[in-house]
Order: sequence, then structure tokens, then C-alpha cells
Amino acid sequence: MVLERLGVLTDEVSDNFIEALDWIAGQGLKYVEVRVIDGKNVADLSDEQLAEVRQQAEKRNIKISAVASPVFKCKLDPERTVAAGDMFGQQEETVAAHFEKLDRVMEIAKQLGTKRIRIFSFWREQDPAAHREEIVAHLRKAAAAAEREGILLLLENEPSCNGGFAEEVADLVRGVDSPALQGLWDPGNEAYGAREAYPAGYAAMKGTIAHVHLKDAYITADGTARCVPLGSGQVPFIEQLKALSADGYDGLFTIETHFAPAGGSKMSGTHMTLEALRILVKEV
Repeated sequence: MVLERLGVLTDEVSDNFIEALDWIAGQGLKYVEVRVIDGKNVADLSDEQLAEVRQQAEKRNIKISAVASPVFKCKLDPERTVAAGDMFGQQEETVAAHFEKLDRVMEIAKQLGTKRIRIFSFWREQDPAAHREEIVAHLRKAAAAAEREGILLLLENEPSCNGGFAEEVADLVRGVDSPALQGLWDPGNEAYGAREAYPAGYAAMKGTIAHVHLKDAYITADGTARCVPLGSGQVPFIEQLKALSADGYDGLFTIETHFAPAGGSKMSGTHMTLEALRILVKEV
């Protein structure tokens, strides 16, 4: 069942890590994904802080499913104008600096007891296809390093990056052709980028997916994108979850709502998605 393989990004619940863990454990969930902990990006935590993170999770019988790293959220060429997105406490750095970051994040993953690291495909160029070979070369180098360390890199469809949409991520994963690099499918990101998440996006990603993020989104009448609780956006989640099950997906799921209701909190927004998911899975 989906709920048995479900986790939450802790900072989507609370900026306070302990508060987030207590809420997640109270919901009966067994996994968390870590990105920002007590206001600090996980890539910047010390060994002592990482030991405390793992101890606090294990104390509540929670496993860390993945490190939601910022690796390769950077420019391929600092001289070119590109898109940009959420940095989660990080500064713009060079590609070389991000390879050093990858080395550290792989060590962080091991200390936290996981083999999974979320990565990206560099800030989106004006013509991503023109830079495909350069992107694939960097990702192939990263995958080779990950394979040596027994790590699985998860490339997310992120509209602000070159692998912005399903077909682009799938193409990059297949171009790298390494067991150490697979896709992270976020149907909500696809909808946020004004693309059809299911069936079109999923059809493009199928066969490359090793991790799934759960959020929903829609495009407003004025053309802006908005994240909303599961089931209230443009992603047909019942059909999507049925397809994942039918196609044998046995990996993990992570709630990443990017939503807080008016007058509410991130915790209440995440709770709305969790409750919606509990209802939706009864139809799967």
C-alpha cells in the first residue's frame, strides 16, 4: 500500500525538526525525507548534527528515506542567462563546487542511513536541448561517483531546471544509462509547469522512476501556477496511483505539498494532503 511506503519532507511540516518528527510519528508514518533542518540546509550540517538527526528519527521509529539535496541547482555557465528556482539556504556556486557538494552529500546520506539522494539538472537554459550532451556528461560523472559509493541519485523533474519535465528527465536518465541514476517523478511539478502529468508525463517517465513526490497544482485563470492539496489540482491521482501499482512500482512516496492554507501553517497544509491521500488510496 502507498501509506506503508509514505514519508514527508520534514520542512514541509515545520521548520523545527523535532516538531516535524513528532507530528509525522503521530500520523503513523515511518519515513521522512530531509532538506532543511532547523533552518539549515542538510548539505551544510556537521557530522555531530547529522548524528543527532538520525538519533531523533530512530527514537521515533522513523527511517530517513532520502536526502533532498540541492546538488546541481546551479548554472552550467555563469556567463549565460538562465532560469532559477528555490535555493533552500544555498548560494549560487560553480559546477565544480557542486561536485564537491555531491561528495559531501553522499557521506551525509551514509551517516543518515539512506542510499538515496535527490539531485537536479542545472538551472534551465534558454534552449536546454542545445546543452544536452554537456548535461549528460556531468550527470554521467556524478552517477559514476555514486555507483562507487553505493548511492542512488534521483533526478527530479523541476521546471526551473533543464530536466524540467518528464520527457526531459527520462531522456537524461536514459542518456546517462547508469543504475546509479534514476528518475524522481513529481506529477505536481509537471502540473505546476502547465504540463499534463498523467497520462502524458507519466508515460514519458515510465521505466525510469525510483522515487515519487506527491503534490498537486493547477494553473489559475491568469496563467500563474498554484500548489494545492492532493486531489484539488490538475493531477488525476487515483489514475496515477493505479498506474504506478499496475506497472509494479514498489518504491517510496514523499509528501511535498508546497502549500499552506490561508491563515494556516505548513503543518495544516501537509495534513490536508495526507488526509486527502488516505481517502484517495481507498479508490486504488
